[in-house]
Amino acid sequence: MHTIEVDFDVLKALMLRRATEQVSYNDVLRDVLKLGPGAAVRPAAVDAGLKGAWTSKGVVFPAGTEFRARYKGEVHTGRVADGALIVNGERYDSPSSAAMSLTDSPVNGWTFWECRRPGDTSWQVIKGLRKG
Repeated sequence: MHTIEVDFDVLKALMLRRATEQVSYNDVLRDVLKLGPGAAVRPAAVDAGLKGAWTSKGVVFPAGTEFRARYKGEVHTGRVADGALIVNGERYDSPSSAAMSLTDSPVNGWTFWECRRPGDTSWQVIKGLRKG
């Protein structure tokens, strides 16, 4: 078995093409390349980068993605693990609910939080990751 490196956008595109969890990334690539069905092989290494990932509004945040926000002079942090955003030990299903837990008021979490995905060297506002 061979390993290939892909960037985050390619990984995200592959994830979106999987009809079910039983469809492997190899299956997706075989379909895209019109190679027909292959052997039923799904190495653990292929899924390692996605295990524990969190998806919100179509944006996939791999496990280990760091989140940070500045509010009232204080830096707040979070991390993606087990399919959710974890902030102060609590699980959140949306960036806005995590932000509201810190501000006690309505806030757009997509403009509140910055993230740094595994392998990234810089932070970016998460709104920039949404399409359209």
